[in-house]
Amino acid sequence: MERDAARTVSFSKTVITELMIPSYANFGGKIHGGILLSLMDKVAFTTASKHSGAYCVTVSVDTVDFLQPVEVGELVSMKASVNYVGNSSMVIGIKVISENVKTGVVKHTNTCYFTMVAKGEDDKPTRVPALILESKTDVRRFVEAIFRKKLKKDHDASMKEMKENWDKGEMAKLLEKERCIIQS
Repeated sequence: MERDAARTVSFSKTVITELMIPSYANFGGKIHGGILLSLMDKVAFTTASKHSGAYCVTVSVDTVDFLQPVEVGELVSMKASVNYVGNSSMVIGIKVISENVKTGVVKHTNTCYFTMVAKGEDDKPTRVPALILESKTDVRRFVEAIFRKKLKKDHDASMKEMKENWDKGEMAKLLEKERCIIQS
Protein backbone atom coordinates (compact mmCIF):
# COMPACT_ATOMS: atom_id res chain seq x y z
CA MET A 1 0.00 0.00 0.00
CA GLU A 2 1.32 3.44 -0.87
CA ARG A 3 1.94 5.78 2.06
CA ASP A 4 0.18 8.54 0.02
CA ALA A 5 -3.00 6.47 0.16
CA ALA A 6 -3.03 6.73 3.95
CA ARG A 7 -3.66 9.48 6.48
CA THR A 8 -2.79 9.73 10.15
CA VAL A 9 -5.37 9.76 12.91
CA SER A 10 -4.23 13.26 13.88
CA PHE A 11 -4.81 14.54 10.30
CA SER A 12 -8.58 14.50 10.71
CA LYS A 13 -9.07 15.00 14.46
CA THR A 14 -11.80 17.57 14.98
CA VAL A 15 -13.17 19.52 17.94
CA ILE A 16 -16.44 21.42 17.71
CA THR A 17 -17.40 23.62 20.67
CA GLU A 18 -20.76 25.29 21.12
CA LEU A 19 -22.43 27.31 23.85
CA MET A 20 -25.64 25.71 25.12
CA ILE A 21 -28.42 28.32 24.88
CA PRO A 22 -31.92 28.31 26.43
CA SER A 23 -33.62 27.30 23.18
CA TYR A 24 -31.67 24.00 23.33
CA ALA A 25 -33.29 23.03 26.65
CA ASN A 26 -35.92 20.31 27.05
CA PHE A 27 -38.95 20.44 29.36
CA GLY A 28 -36.72 19.45 32.29
CA GLY A 29 -34.44 22.43 31.77
CA LYS A 30 -31.49 20.33 30.56
CA ILE A 31 -30.03 20.34 27.05
CA HIS A 32 -32.15 18.15 24.78
CA GLY A 33 -30.48 14.89 23.74
CA GLY A 34 -31.45 15.56 20.14
CA ILE A 35 -29.36 18.73 20.13
CA LEU A 36 -26.35 16.77 21.36
CA LEU A 37 -26.95 14.04 18.75
CA SER A 38 -27.10 16.65 16.01
CA LEU A 39 -23.77 18.12 17.15
CA MET A 40 -22.25 14.62 17.29
CA ASP A 41 -23.42 14.00 13.73
CA LYS A 42 -21.79 17.25 12.60
CA VAL A 43 -18.43 16.42 14.14
CA ALA A 44 -18.58 12.85 12.79
CA PHE A 45 -19.32 14.19 9.28
CA THR A 46 -16.49 16.72 9.51
CA THR A 47 -13.95 14.18 10.76
CA ALA A 48 -14.91 11.53 8.20
CA SER A 49 -14.89 14.07 5.36
CA LYS A 50 -11.46 15.36 6.38
CA HIS A 51 -10.04 11.83 6.40
CA SER A 52 -11.71 10.66 3.19
CA GLY A 53 -11.71 13.87 1.19
CA ALA A 54 -15.29 13.02 0.19
CA TYR A 55 -18.90 13.63 1.13
CA CYS A 56 -19.87 11.24 3.94
CA VAL A 57 -23.14 9.90 5.31
CA THR A 58 -24.02 8.43 8.69
CA VAL A 59 -24.94 4.74 8.47
CA SER A 60 -25.10 3.85 12.16
CA VAL A 61 -24.62 5.17 15.65
CA ASP A 62 -23.31 2.83 18.30
CA THR A 63 -24.13 3.22 21.98
CA VAL A 64 -24.98 6.79 22.83
CA ASP A 65 -25.10 6.82 26.62
CA PHE A 66 -26.03 10.08 28.30
CA LEU A 67 -23.74 9.93 31.34
CA GLN A 68 -24.51 13.35 32.84
CA PRO A 69 -26.90 16.16 31.98
CA VAL A 70 -25.73 19.24 30.13
CA GLU A 71 -26.91 22.59 31.45
CA VAL A 72 -27.84 25.81 29.69
CA GLY A 73 -24.82 28.13 29.65
CA GLU A 74 -22.23 25.36 29.46
CA LEU A 75 -19.71 25.01 26.64
CA VAL A 76 -19.98 21.61 25.00
CA SER A 77 -17.01 20.22 23.08
CA MET A 78 -17.25 17.28 20.73
CA LYS A 79 -13.82 15.67 20.29
CA ALA A 80 -13.71 13.27 17.34
CA SER A 81 -11.19 11.06 15.61
CA VAL A 82 -11.16 8.30 13.03
CA ASN A 83 -10.79 5.08 15.03
CA TYR A 84 -11.13 2.56 12.19
CA VAL A 85 -11.37 2.43 8.40
CA GLY A 86 -12.76 -0.26 6.12
CA ASN A 87 -13.06 0.07 2.36
CA SER A 88 -15.55 2.94 2.26
CA SER A 89 -16.54 3.11 5.93
CA MET A 90 -14.97 4.81 8.91
CA VAL A 91 -15.73 4.54 12.61
CA ILE A 92 -15.57 7.94 14.25
CA GLY A 93 -15.08 7.96 18.02
CA ILE A 94 -16.59 10.95 19.79
CA LYS A 95 -16.05 12.15 23.34
CA VAL A 96 -18.38 14.87 24.57
CA ILE A 97 -17.42 17.12 27.45
CA SER A 98 -19.22 20.09 28.93
CA GLU A 99 -17.64 22.94 30.83
CA ASN A 100 -19.30 25.32 33.26
CA VAL A 101 -17.49 28.55 32.34
CA LYS A 102 -18.31 30.17 35.71
CA THR A 103 -17.01 27.38 37.95
CA GLY A 104 -14.56 25.69 35.60
CA VAL A 105 -16.14 22.27 36.29
CA VAL A 106 -15.68 19.92 33.34
CA LYS A 107 -17.88 16.83 32.86
CA HIS A 108 -17.59 13.89 30.48
CA THR A 109 -21.19 13.59 29.24
CA ASN A 110 -21.10 11.15 26.30
CA THR A 111 -18.96 8.74 24.34
CA CYS A 112 -20.22 7.22 21.13
CA TYR A 113 -19.20 5.81 17.77
CA PHE A 114 -20.60 6.86 14.40
CA THR A 115 -20.06 4.72 11.32
CA MET A 116 -19.75 6.93 8.28
CA VAL A 117 -19.49 5.96 4.59
CA ALA A 118 -17.70 8.06 2.01
CA LYS A 119 -19.60 8.71 -1.24
CA GLY A 120 -18.09 9.40 -4.64
CA GLU A 121 -19.32 11.78 -7.32
CA ASP A 122 -21.60 8.98 -8.54
CA ASP A 123 -23.22 8.83 -5.06
CA LYS A 124 -21.83 5.31 -4.55
CA PRO A 125 -19.50 4.26 -1.73
CA THR A 126 -15.92 5.19 -2.51
CA ARG A 127 -12.63 3.88 -1.13
CA VAL A 128 -11.15 5.83 1.78
CA PRO A 129 -7.47 6.27 2.64
CA ALA A 130 -5.91 3.74 5.01
CA LEU A 131 -5.35 4.87 8.60
CA ILE A 132 -1.85 5.42 9.96
CA LEU A 133 -1.91 4.49 13.65
CA GLU A 134 0.48 6.83 15.45
CA SER A 135 0.20 5.66 19.06
CA LYS A 136 -0.77 2.78 21.32
CA THR A 137 -4.11 4.56 21.86
CA ASP A 138 -4.73 4.64 18.10
CA VAL A 139 -3.98 0.90 17.86
CA ARG A 140 -6.25 0.12 20.85
CA ARG A 141 -9.12 2.14 19.36
CA PHE A 142 -8.72 0.42 15.98
CA VAL A 143 -8.82 -3.03 17.62
CA GLU A 144 -11.79 -2.05 19.81
CA ALA A 145 -13.66 -1.02 16.66
CA ILE A 146 -12.97 -4.43 15.15
CA PHE A 147 -14.43 -6.06 18.28
CA ARG A 148 -17.50 -3.78 18.28
CA LYS A 149 -18.05 -4.64 14.59
CA LYS A 150 -17.90 -8.37 15.38
CA LEU A 151 -20.22 -8.00 18.40
CA LYS A 152 -22.75 -6.11 16.25
CA LYS A 153 -22.62 -8.81 13.57
CA ASP A 154 -23.10 -11.54 16.22
CA HIS A 155 -25.95 -9.60 17.83
CA ASP A 156 -27.70 -9.08 14.48
CA ALA A 157 -27.39 -12.81 13.70
CA SER A 158 -28.79 -13.74 17.13
CA MET A 159 -31.77 -11.40 16.71
CA LYS A 160 -32.47 -12.76 13.22
CA GLU A 161 -32.37 -16.34 14.54
CA MET A 162 -34.70 -15.43 17.42
CA LYS A 163 -37.22 -13.90 15.01
CA GLU A 164 -37.04 -16.83 12.60
CA ASN A 165 -37.52 -19.39 15.39
CA TRP A 166 -40.26 -17.52 17.22
CA ASP A 167 -42.11 -19.79 19.67
CA LYS A 168 -45.03 -18.10 21.42
CA GLY A 169 -44.94 -20.51 24.36
CA GLU A 170 -41.23 -20.01 24.89
CA MET A 171 -41.62 -16.22 24.69
CA ALA A 172 -44.56 -16.27 27.14
CA LYS A 173 -42.37 -18.13 29.62
CA LEU A 174 -39.60 -15.58 29.15
CA LEU A 175 -42.07 -12.73 29.77
CA GLU A 176 -43.61 -14.19 32.96
CA LYS A 177 -41.43 -12.10 35.29
CA GLU A 178 -41.54 -8.97 33.17
CA ARG A 179 -43.85 -6.00 33.62
CA CYS A 180 -46.12 -6.69 30.65
CA ILE A 181 -49.52 -8.21 29.90
CA ILE A 182 -50.04 -10.37 26.81
CA GLN A 183 -53.54 -9.86 25.38
CA SER A 184 -53.22 -11.74 22.09
